[in-house]
Amino acid sequence: MGTQYNAPGGWGGAVDGGRRGALDGLRIADFSRVLAGPYATMLLADLGADVVKVERPETGDDTRAWHPPADHDGTSTYFLSVNRNKRSVVLDLTTEAGLEQARALIAESDVLVENFRPGTMERLGLGHEELRARHPELIYCSISGFGSGAGAAIPGYDLLVQAVGGLMSVTGDVHGEPVKAGVALVDVITGLHASLGILAALRHRDATGEGQLVEVNLLGSLLSAMVNQASAFAVAGVVPGRMGNAHPSIAPYETLPTADRPLALAVGNDRQFAALAEVVGDPGLALDDRFRTNSDRVAHRAELWDILTERLSAAGADHWAAVLLAAGVPAGPVNTLDEAFAFAQKLGLPGIVDIPAAADGEGGRPSRQVAHPITLSGTPAQYRLPPPGLGQHTAQILHGPSDLSEPSDHASA
Repeated sequence: MGTQYNAPGGWGGAVDGGRRGALDGLRIADFSRVLAGPYATMLLADLGADVVKVERPETGDDTRAWHPPADHDGTSTYFLSVNRNKRSVVLDLTTEAGLEQARALIAESDVLVENFRPGTMERLGLGHEELRARHPELIYCSISGFGSGAGAAIPGYDLLVQAVGGLMSVTGDVHGEPVKAGVALVDVITGLHASLGILAALRHRDATGEGQLVEVNLLGSLLSAMVNQASAFAVAGVVPGRMGNAHPSIAPYETLPTADRPLALAVGNDRQFAALAEVVGDPGLALDDRFRTNSDRVAHRAELWDILTERLSAAGADHWAAVLLAAGVPAGPVNTLDEAFAFAQKLGLPGIVDIPAAADGEGGRPSRQVAHPITLSGTPAQYRLPPPGLGQHTAQILHGPSDLSEPSDHASA
């Protein structure tokens, strides 16, 4: 399965980035849409996997319509953010012809990823049990909002999960309303869990030849990602609440006002606090019984806040960040996103990459993308294909490279 990628006819024709990726030779049939699934498959595609994105006719992935903002061609930046290095095929799964084409794709794939409402793939005859009987080596990854049991009927939207999963209860000002995170963080975490599960299952298949079902859900992923807050409840029965930008167990570990804009201080130990006290011109703070240890500082965080904000009002956030970092104290201004990318560039870290269109037109329009976050010394991430137009590769995939010049009845773009 998934080995004859460049053979004429059939499901061949994957673009070769010119060097091997860690996941070269891996074929993924991607039936997912919106964020969690597409983010997972994009990460795997960056590492060399050949991802075929299956989309419904006319509309495709929901996020194609989620704009503004959009690029200069009117394509949703939301869609662009999680769909590079993929080929798009339009299949109508409400027809027998579309289902037969889907089965053909799956037969030549190593991994299937889907995030339909639980039960949908089974009704289509594409459920795990049925496919396992035909393809025992297939890795089948199913992503849901609340699992396939009692929560199967609950729609899996990130905002809903942030609310019912407790994240909003610990996010926001202590005297204000619960607040969601500024991005669909639960979807992103779930996508990471999905990609990890897929890689673990592939490792098992390498050893045994056996595929398996990988299941992740948004609620379970969030509860795991709540880490210390969730552990506070599980171990000590503590139900945490909102603290603004403060930390329940460390102080000062929050944002504080300066002469111009907020400064983030992440003082994780007594040595760092002593250095902070020295830099702000009050070295005696480290010897004050109220602030001598972290536990003391947590107990007296209000008094510490008053003292530090008075000291920090003498200069702006950029000044304090520079002198504090020089003294070994973790600190930085609250940047806007443009400033964050500029900061990454200053540090020599990958931030934004430009993916050109392929010379043969297969690559679609050029696209500016956020860089893959993992660095591998031998098999680095590759940027082979910009995000595809809807159905852009349908003819190529259904009929093979030799038929690329002929229009497909299924192509929508």
